[in-house]
Amino acid sequence: MLNRRFVTAGLLAAAALPSATWAQARPIRIVVPFAAGGPIDVTARLLADAVKDSLGTVIVENRPGAGGNIGVSQVAKAAPDGLTLGIATTASHGINPWLFKELPYDPAKDFAPITQMLRVPNVLVMNAEAAKRLNIQSVRDLIAYAKANPAKLNYGSGGNGSAGHLAGELFKNRAGIFALHIPYNGANPAQLGLLSGQVDFNFDNLAAAAPNIRSGKLKALAVTSTQRTPLMGDVPTVADTLPGFEIDTWWGLVAPAGTPAEVVNKLNAAFTAALNSAEVKQKFAGLMAEPAPSTPAQFAAFMQRERAQYEKVVKISGAKVD
Repeated sequence: MLNRRFVTAGLLAAAALPSATWAQARPIRIVVPFAAGGPIDVTARLLADAVKDSLGTVIVENRPGAGGNIGVSQVAKAAPDGLTLGIATTASHGINPWLFKELPYDPAKDFAPITQMLRVPNVLVMNAEAAKRLNIQSVRDLIAYAKANPAKLNYGSGGNGSAGHLAGELFKNRAGIFALHIPYNGANPAQLGLLSGQVDFNFDNLAAAAPNIRSGKLKALAVTSTQRTPLMGDVPTVADTLPGFEIDTWWGLVAPAGTPAEVVNKLNAAFTAALNSAEVKQKFAGLMAEPAPSTPAQFAAFMQRERAQYEKVVKISGAKVD
């Protein structure tokens, strides 16, 4: 095994080279801790293509499993040379530290943040026919119905400890209502359960729910961001009714801890320039995603705040994975 001092010295020398020369030494790879074809994978591939002129070849590898823990742990253990990057997500760096009894990585210490990539608001949705039948057209209506009809509502999610589950439990806690949680084996089955009328409402990813909202099959009551999203500007926020309510989906780029600051800064410059480009913004908008470029320090502080929030939310939910 190479002595770490020599590896670090080589990295610093590489960082001093022009970006194209450093990048062409070897392809950069981005480890996506989820299966191919999902929104995280699609946006990673779009971004990899967008930085090829500044960084050279960037390939995407999928390493799914254990709620993202397998792929993320591979990044944590990789050489800190700026050539292995990973996607940090709401799950891996916000939820999982409190959901799993043990993690194969430390989300606070094992990574060098590069930049947040994007945020995708979640949305509180009902089956449109059920909403009409129950005369529920707003968050306030839903809360009023739940209070007037105790134990009659249920909601679905992609599973215990999923973002949809935690959003539902936080909503119940803040609204002072009860609704039975129905866990499904994944977000797609949960949405099918809502469309078929098996459950009354869901907190879904806006990107996944948008087609059925537009077709009229689902009724969007509110988004979970603190402000309305330009992606669906006519939909109010949950915070309009429950001030301070916020629970979004996000992901961003990280490198292994120990990656030299010069390398991190070069990567940040390339990826944030791509995220700010009109072409990437247009492509992300088509996926109902908002680019959220940041400095490494801003992304680190953001993830720290997310961990603090989800510690409370997971405790409220009672969800655990042993």
